Amino acid sequence: MKKIGLIAIALCMTFGIQAQNKKWTLKECVEYALENNISVKQSELDVELADVSKAEAFGNFLPSLNGSASNSWNTGLTQNITTGILENQTVRNSSYSITAGVTLFQGMRNQRTMQRAKLSQLSAQYGLAQMKDDISLAVANSFLQVLLNKANLEVIKSQNEVTQEQIQRTLDLVDAGVLPRGDLLEIQATDASEKQNIAVNENLVQISLISLAQLLLIKDYENFDIEDEGYDIIDEGISAKTVSEIIESAKENRNEVKIAEKNVELAEKDLQIARSNYYPTLSAFFNYNTRESDANQIVQTIDPDNPTITQEIGFVEGTGETVLNVSPNLTVQELNPLPFTEQLYLNDGISYGVQLNVPIFNGNATRNNVKRNKVNLKRQEFLLEQAKLDLESTVYQAFVDAKGALKSFEAAQKAVESQELAYQYAKDRYDVGLTNAFDFSQSKLRYDNANIEVNRAKYDYIFKLKVLELYFGIPATDLKF
Repeated sequence: MKKIGLIAIALCMTFGIQAQNKKWTLKECVEYALENNISVKQSELDVELADVSKAEAFGNFLPSLNGSASNSWNTGLTQNITTGILENQTVRNSSYSITAGVTLFQGMRNQRTMQRAKLSQLSAQYGLAQMKDDISLAVANSFLQVLLNKANLEVIKSQNEVTQEQIQRTLDLVDAGVLPRGDLLEIQATDASEKQNIAVNENLVQISLISLAQLLLIKDYENFDIEDEGYDIIDEGISAKTVSEIIESAKENRNEVKIAEKNVELAEKDLQIARSNYYPTLSAFFNYNTRESDANQIVQTIDPDNPTITQEIGFVEGTGETVLNVSPNLTVQELNPLPFTEQLYLNDGISYGVQLNVPIFNGNATRNNVKRNKVNLKRQEFLLEQAKLDLESTVYQAFVDAKGALKSFEAAQKAVESQELAYQYAKDRYDVGLTNAFDFSQSKLRYDNANIEVNRAKYDYIFKLKVLELYFGIPATDLKF
């Protein structure tokens, strides 16, 4: 049992070390952000609300069904609900009803509302897709910034190793009397400056990692790190596309234009819904109701001892013969109330029919609402045109930026090649004492800066190339780095 426990502890420690040493790839960062980012979650809630609105619009087509029940006590002169006679009494009455209603015609309002709900649902989905694209690009940009800072740090560390070697070599030459002591001091000053740059760039790496972790909502800043190998310039053919091809594809695929188009369609539906208030509303209803009371029954019965009453009601003119009327001899009796269920059965009734409401005048509220929605429709049409113009301008700018970034990267590569040759030449001359430490340090500094510029130009071009691919219609999760 002790062995099993030790093995379990060892496995847990191993997994814990692996979790701490995990390095996140760009794809993992993007996928994690899409699952956990708050802005994405809020857009998902917008989609859920749009689904609820659609279900609510569908419910407008269904009939309504409502039930009601009441129980009351009356004291004094009140109507007996079973006889309709006013009586001075204290009585309890209850009533129950079920009412069903359905709208037969409402100016096509329900149909328009359902169409609007579907459009709103699509608009929310486009908004979610756009938010995911924006978050993916933000993560990619932050990720590439970490890569750039790490690459610059490696350049400075690598060059500082060379400086360390030069310090020892210079010290030997100074001791041998070949070089003046000022050259050693110059190299040592260069070493101190490089170490300062190393500290600064280590902070930049840490800060950029924290910024990326915050974007991903990861709180373990200390152990968070990314995979910094295997990222290079990958062109899927976007650089061979013309700007016109990219713009046309962007208009068909980008969510900014789709959202603006749906907003125009939503405004059209709002105008149709507003106009539906000009039309009459026809509805049908059906009601079943019953009632019950604890009041005593007032019952009329025939007197068994004297079942009839004979009364003189007139005489025959001319003969004087008396006209008699024989009627039942009724007596009034007060009985206990009928049982509850029997009263419900005897006192029930139904009502049904149709109702027509015709709008005649409502203070021009409908007319003003129609005018308001016409203005909103025009505004959304303008916004759609502006969205297309903005997208065209943005794509054109991204196209120019990508071309410029490529030229900058190619120029930086040529510059670093030249600076490398110049640095190697200066190093060889310095090693044999043909140049001083200051000139060597300046050549080395120019070479270091050229390497840093290559890194900056490389990752700048990668990012701008991916932005162009995104505008062309490639999903953010399918971008290759």
